[in-house]
Amino acid sequence: MKLIIIRHADPDYAIDSLTQKGWREARLLAKKISALTVKEFYVSPLGRARDTANTTLERLGRTAQVLPWLREFHAPILDEKTKKERIPWDWLPQDWTKHKEFYDRELWNTHPMMQAGEVAQEAVRVAEGLDEILETHGYKREGNLYRVLESNNDTIVFYCHFGVECVMLGHLLGISPMVLWHGMCAAPSSVTTLVTEERREGIACFRMSSFGDISHLYAGGEEPSFAARFCESYSNTEERHD
Repeated sequence: MKLIIIRHADPDYAIDSLTQKGWREARLLAKKISALTVKEFYVSPLGRARDTANTTLERLGRTAQVLPWLREFHAPILDEKTKKERIPWDWLPQDWTKHKEFYDRELWNTHPMMQAGEVAQEAVRVAEGLDEILETHGYKREGNLYRVLESNNDTIVFYCHFGVECVMLGHLLGISPMVLWHGMCAAPSSVTTLVTEERREGIACFRMSSFGDISHLYAGGEEPSFAARFCESYSNTEERHD
């Protein structure tokens, strides 16, 4: 089975939809995804993801199932220094990298700031939601692997957000989401692909074959958005710093 996880196109957060650039990205993405044979589409309830998905769905005459747990990962934490709420994946590296537990797949959500922000509970909600969907498609979670109930070559597509995507990948690949949040960047409308490997009959794991693919943008002459990134050099004043 193949899983395709798509981050929404360039967002207009103020109206929870897409910018004009985002709509162009979504149309280029639709050309790519509509060429696939997709068993089922799933989408976040948030507008920017649904608008991205609808560009493809309308082209295909298809619908998507809305999954509440696919919304952007919502577990704000209180910054110890500023005393303001922030999202877990925007911590300064010089702060979070001091704590070894953040690199551990089992301990990353045990830091007091994470516990106060109910990060662990939200991560469990995402993992359980993902496993429920995978089981309906023939793969039941057992420990760190999946028991194959119905082996298949189906493709299923998720339209969602960067934060929740990293939690999904962490669950499937056994990696701390904190490492993924800070070490990887999925540009708007990017496509991440995972494929099952069933090397022994009845036992499967997921392997990521590509992350954050934006070849559809390059093919359409569309410059990738800077969203989700921070400044490449501190002197780049036009780029986001914090």
